[in-house]
Amino acid sequence: MDKRVYLALGFLIILFTACSGCISDEQTVVKVVPAGSLLLPLAEIEQEYEAIHPDIDIQIEGHGSIQAIRQVTDLHRPIDLIVVADESLIPDMMYREGPNGVNYTDWYVPFARNEMVLAFTNASAYADEITTENWYSILSRDDVKVGFSNPTLDAAGYRALLVMMLAEEQLNVPGLFGSVIGESFDPDLNINNTEEGMALELPVILRPAGGGKVTIRDASMFLLSLLESGGIDYAFDYKSVAIGQGLRYVELQPEVNLGEESYASVYDDATVYLGFQRFATIGNKRTGLPVVYAATIPYDAPERYEAEKFLTFMLDAFAKGGAGYPAPL
Repeated sequence: MDKRVYLALGFLIILFTACSGCISDEQTVVKVVPAGSLLLPLAEIEQEYEAIHPDIDIQIEGHGSIQAIRQVTDLHRPIDLIVVADESLIPDMMYREGPNGVNYTDWYVPFARNEMVLAFTNASAYADEITTENWYSILSRDDVKVGFSNPTLDAAGYRALLVMMLAEEQLNVPGLFGSVIGESFDPDLNINNTEEGMALELPVILRPAGGGKVTIRDASMFLLSLLESGGIDYAFDYKSVAIGQGLRYVELQPEVNLGEESYASVYDDATVYLGFQRFATIGNKRTGLPVVYAATIPYDAPERYEAEKFLTFMLDAFAKGGAGYPAPL
């Protein structure tokens, strides 16, 4: 081949590489921090959005809902869109002044609902026996291991506790909470009955006995991997997550599953007080409420305009729904 051809090819390769770098540099990065239970649908939504907007790079980083908000309020990271599994967390944690003297946000948009279920696999103990009618008695058995996410980091975690508190009361099973969860800690976690309803105060460090009945992981995504490996038999999680992951699940009674708006006055009879000291200034009270997802854009979002465009697209996608998506409002 002529030397001039080699030189020309070399020039074209250099030019192509340089141009590729230019295209990459021109992409606008939009940072989205969602609740872990939304990772599967958001991966699909991201792909669809970027196909339409090749100049936009949607970067998704999943956390428990509390941890998602703390990326902005505690770590002061430049995040463009926050999406959580508990709408009440946004006003509780973000309607306050940040370092710049303005609220982290002063609005949010609710867009989907969900319910708590028990996820399990074919290898779970009593997998062929458990039903909506007997799930609580199955969980009470000594040889059954259960798991939930960390309630100081993840909404699904404190909701698992609320579910068990409500189950003891609404299903009239005295001692149920202790036998399934409370007695796995030292000291025991005990429900206190007050004039306002049932209250559960968590210690600063929530650590179950090693090798015991209960296992806690920081987020449900880590919990489900433990479930699938046989480390636990049952995991408290959202119905959409169980469906999206192809897991078996048992539905819970509407008076305990936190999924029915008509039972809101029943759910709010149970309250969990988070022991994490940082919550002292923003409120550590998590009362039973129907599961509602919500999104907001922080006040100082670097790419507010692009975040608003993606939020609109995302809300439309969740309104249409799909496998593994929480139900639209």
